Order: sequence, then structure tokens, then C-alpha cells
Amino acid sequence: MLAGIVLFGASLQWMTGMGFALVAVPPLVLLLGPSEGVVLTNCASGIICLAGLAQGWRRVRVGAMVPLCTAAICTVPIGARLTATLPEPVLMTVMGALVTAAVLLVMYGARVPALRGRKGAVAAGGLGGLMNSAAGVGGPPISLYAINAGWTVREFVPNAFFYGVVVNIFSVAAHGPPHLDAERWVWVAGALTIGMMIGRTFSGRLPENRARWLVLALALAGGMLALGKGLWRL
Repeated sequence: MLAGIVLFGASLQWMTGMGFALVAVPPLVLLLGPSEGVVLTNCASGIICLAGLAQGWRRVRVGAMVPLCTAAICTVPIGARLTATLPEPVLMTVMGALVTAAVLLVMYGARVPALRGRKGAVAAGGLGGLMNSAAGVGGPPISLYAINAGWTVREFVPNAFFYGVVVNIFSVAAHGPPHLDAERWVWVAGALTIGMMIGRTFSGRLPENRARWLVLALALAGGMLALGKGLWRL
């Protein structure tokens, strides 16, 4: 089950340029619990982003990334603290609500004037860092910033990978590594590798718009399931 979730999420990430955390967080949280599910997502997302960045690092807009990443680094410890202190049912409810709200905002391409310019970059980066360390899903605020900044997909993907590498390194450092046994680590590593290979093989064969909506629909279903389970256990 664990390897299947990681493999599927990694494949979607490579095929669509988005989606690992959105798709993987809800089932990983349900399977491992909120804290372990989040930090494993951070680890896997960081590795996928690093592999993706290796292919597109020349297109990273360093000037735009500085305020985004700096703000994220400042808020990551707050999210990690929330994960460590909130009761598990409350944390699961919060995670489910964040994923659901983030997916809906990205689905409808929300235009938010506050997410423009340098102040918008600081706001998006800070919110992304908080959400990434608390719930494993730091990408939606960056997606909304890119939409409001008028970035193309070609511009967005390498910069999202760069942000993902930075924020996930600091998120894992704030949480500590996942407490998995050696066998599970082998399965996760194998699933990540195979998933990225599958995604790379089929990248471009699935229409971009259809793939995007598939990712968002799966993420929305998972977020609502986690939200429902959290509310049930309150």
C-alpha cells in the first residue's frame, strides 16, 4: 500500500509537473498518521523536485525565488510545531481542510491581488512553508502566485521544483526523518524510482488539461476523506 501510493504520486508528478503531495498526503496520513505521513511526503517530494530541477535548473528565476524561499524558511518551524503539538484528530481535520481548500483554489485559478509583486511572493512563500511543514502541501500557494504573476507552465515548473527542494529540506530538518524500518525505506525508494521512470516515459502522452484535472480530482477526494475522518474522530 505504502509503495503503491508513492509510485502513483511520483508518476503523476512527472507526467503533469504537479500533484505528488496533493495526491499522496491524504492516503499517507490515513496510513501512517499525520506526523509520519507529512514528513515522508516532504522527503519524497524533495527527492522528486531535486530530480526535476536537474533537468531545468537553467530556467530558475533566482530573483523571484529569493523572497518566496526566504519567507518559507521562516514559517516552516511554525508548521512543524503545529504538527508536533496538535492532537491527531485535530491535525487530520486541519490537513484535510487545507488540501481541500487548496485544490479548490487551484482548480478555479483564483485571482488574488495580494499575491502579486514582492509582497505577494513573501505571502505565498510564507504560507507555502507553513502548509508544507504542517500538512505536506506547500505547492498550492506557489501555484496561485504563479497564476497571479502571469507565469507560463514552462516558467512555473522549474521554479516550483527549486522551491520544493528548498522548502522540503527545511521541513525534513524541522521534523526529523520519518521513522520507517529498513524494509519500508527500500520499498519507498524503489517506488519513487519506478514512479519517476513511468512518469517520464508517459510524459506528454496524456493531454495536459486532462492530466491536471485528474490530479486535482484525486487530491480533492483524498482531502475530503481525510477531513471526514478527522471530524469523525474529534
